[in-house]
Amino acid sequence: MMARAVKRYERASPLKVRKILKEIKGKTIPEARAILNFYHSRTRIPVLKTLNSAVANLKYKVGSVRVDDQNLFVKEAVANDGPRYKRLRPGFRGRPAIIKRPTCHIKIIVESLTPLQAKKGA
Repeated sequence: MMARAVKRYERASPLKVRKILKEIKGKTIPEARAILNFYHSRTRIPVLKTLNSAVANLKYKVGSVRVDDQNLFVKEAVANDGPRYKRLRPGFRGRPAIIKRPTCHIKIIVESLTPLQAKKGA
């Protein structure tokens, strides 16, 4: 069984987020959390929150069955481009210089190594 979590419009460069997501893809949840806790970047915080949300979504889907984090792994981790916020600033000879602030959408899919049954009605 798998579950996903999406964090949209995160104010971070997609290139910097992809660099982190490449490190955690295919790892188990405790390994991914350990990598993110020691990663030296501001963008690790939204990635960690999205990972924890995906794990919580999977545990909610399963219901009363106890799920151990050791049996879960990151199946897919993607950072897509979001809209760019454009701001104006005084530039050369008083002309406006456009500053583009990138955003990204972070999507993480978590899957279990062993098959799990979903709760009734879900």
